[in-house]
This record gives sequence, structure tokens and C-alpha cells, in this order.
Amino acid sequence: MVGKITTTFPVLGIAAWSGTGKTTLLTQLLPRLREAGLNVGVIKHAHHDFDIDKPGKDSYRLRSAGASPMLIASRQRFALMQETPDQEEPDLNALLAMMAHHQPDLVIVEGFKAWPIPKLVLYRAGIGEASILADVTVQAVALDTEAPIELSPSVAQLDLNDLDAITRWVLAWASTQLNSPA
Repeated sequence: MVGKITTTFPVLGIAAWSGTGKTTLLTQLLPRLREAGLNVGVIKHAHHDFDIDKPGKDSYRLRSAGASPMLIASRQRFALMQETPDQEEPDLNALLAMMAHHQPDLVIVEGFKAWPIPKLVLYRAGIGEASILADVTVQAVALDTEAPIELSPSVAQLDLNDLDAITRWVLAWASTQLNSPA
């Protein structure tokens, strides 16, 4: 269910066609945002019947036997597996609510293209359709090409290969969101 997002922290979507480099960009961007002092959470939309557990492990066996939720924890981390058989798609509001108690400065959402959240779109010529650039929620577009692409004057245009510029834009955007009245 796509709905209105209401959080006490900024939410920025990273949208792109598969193969554009979303995960690569995020793995390079996240340490920089952390170094700048931001506590950043990430929600990634996975497809179909993904699993983070391994067959044969106790947690997998217990979940397969009907435990829902199944929480496994150590002193270093925990993972909560929750079956959602009646859900067509994940509910972004419910996932963001789970993030709230961590008090993030920013949550980056990969996927959830249909949700009305501000987005940074990554675009490579020849990968997917340019229609992704026309979404009204697009705040910035990071392009890998110098080919002229018409964007709304309110949309920032960035170089997909310039991590410094993308980092500066995300920090400035997050700062604006954190400092704007609710």
C-alpha cells in the first residue's frame, strides 16, 4: 500500500534501474555520511522470497517450523525475521516506524519507487527508461553522461561519477530537512 510518509527524520529514496549502481554508490556514500556525523539507516526493498538465514541453522529450522517472528541475537547484532504471507508489498511506513527508535538523522530507502518520498535518481544512458527522471518526487539526478537531459529547474543535476558532489548534495539536503520546521 502506497501512502503518505510521516516521520520525525528525513527519508531520501535512491531510485534507479537495476544495474545502475545503487548499491555501489551507497557502500561508498554511507561511510562519508557517517564521517560527517550522520546516523544513517537504510531500508532496501528486496524481491520475492529472499532469505538472510541459512538452511540447517537453528533459526532457519525454527522459522520453518512456524516461529514468526524469529529473532536471533548475539552481543554483536540481532536479526528479526517476520513472515508476511498476507502482504502484497512491504509497507514503507511500517518499516520506517521500526527505524524510529534508533533516532536516525536520515533514512535512505532503496527501491519503493512508487512511494511519494523525495528521491535521488541515478541514471545511466542505455540502462532503463528515462521516464524515471520525470517523477515529481525527484530532488536530484546523478547522471553518468554529458548528453543533454532536460530536467526541471528545481532538480539538481549531479555527476554520477563524482562521489564528493553527491555527498555534498545529500548532506545539504539532509541538513535542510533536519532544520526545517515540521
